[in-house]
Amino acid sequence: MSGANDQALRARAERVIPAGMYGHQSTNFLPPNAPQFFAKAKGSYLWDYDDKKYLDFMSGYGPNLFGYCNDEVDTAYKEQMDRIDVATGPTGLMVELAEAFCNRVTHADWAAFCKNGTDATSMALMTARAHADKRKVLIASGAYHGAANWCTPFPSGTLPEERAHFIYYQYNDAESLHAAAAEAGDDLAGIFASPFKHDVLVDQELPDLEYAKAAREICNEKNALLIVDDIRGGFRIERDCSWHAMGIEPDLSSWGKAIANGHPLSCLLGSERAREAFKKLYVTGSFWFSGAVMAASLKTLELIDSTDYLEHTIMLGDQLRSGLSKVAANYELNISQTGPSQMPLIMFNDDEGNRDMTIGGAFADGMIKRGVYFHPFHNMFINAAMTEKDIALAVETADEVVKDIRSA
Repeated sequence: MSGANDQALRARAERVIPAGMYGHQSTNFLPPNAPQFFAKAKGSYLWDYDDKKYLDFMSGYGPNLFGYCNDEVDTAYKEQMDRIDVATGPTGLMVELAEAFCNRVTHADWAAFCKNGTDATSMALMTARAHADKRKVLIASGAYHGAANWCTPFPSGTLPEERAHFIYYQYNDAESLHAAAAEAGDDLAGIFASPFKHDVLVDQELPDLEYAKAAREICNEKNALLIVDDIRGGFRIERDCSWHAMGIEPDLSSWGKAIANGHPLSCLLGSERAREAFKKLYVTGSFWFSGAVMAASLKTLELIDSTDYLEHTIMLGDQLRSGLSKVAANYELNISQTGPSQMPLIMFNDDEGNRDMTIGGAFADGMIKRGVYFHPFHNMFINAAMTEKDIALAVETADEVVKDIRSA
């Protein structure tokens, strides 16, 4: 059970926040030792309101690419706050940041900034439909693209007609994608694709080249727009759009989470082909044009260029994967580790190969109880502030937890 101060905050929250908390950071589906509230953070560590310290493998569900409260990023943010932030018009940093993204991301000829991943994916959807005045959009079954009416995974309060023009296909299945495109006919507006399959509760999959090529070719043939939703994977897989290494360039890509190292910023990047469509839209937000987060993002892009953060996080992810595999083998547990090693999904299966949420929950709870924050069913995020010593601590802790599970 989480500490006394956390429990007291939960009790207060129950009175003034429906269900005590909502959305992806609610602990209602997490193990009992997971705290709901945190008091401070630095680097790869969190502290709860009972002053317990955690090595955090979630990085705020992805935004902290260089670790919490990075000095360089936060200094840039604070200095800009002292000059101007939210005002009657944007600062020149918006132009500078748009130029920086267009110079960095191969397919990008323009950029539009917003606040949340859902903002960016919703603008992508609108742009695709405005491009040739078509309605049908293909989305992989089980894929997560945000929490607006058109894409929330829990559709209470939404209407069926808000999804009436979506056609679903199986990720990494070119045949399924072609069938969905045939169903859309001449009314195909666009195809959404995650950079890799990161659906909840299922093994992650890297993209298959045949599937990615099919998505590009279909959009070319049908005058539709290909959208890579890079909110989760952006700058964690490549220093470019995540599909760039495969030689597949989308028309649109949505970005968020890591692009300002924890400060609230997202963006939509587009090719020249999609420019006129975006110009038709009316999209805006009171806080979308704030200067301080753009200063933070510019500094984040500098760090992406000047450090080996990507290679470092991959190396640490490989070490974690290897260490956990050895622990599981020593105690004869069937561990499942899928996806990019720097964004690991760690779950457990029973002897028949079926997902075992009981063991998975017990493992995550044991880790959290001992001060290592693991998630039982969501992919995690290794950040650049982590060290080999941190990974060794996580593996050592996992050995203790698995030993206890086996004893029980």
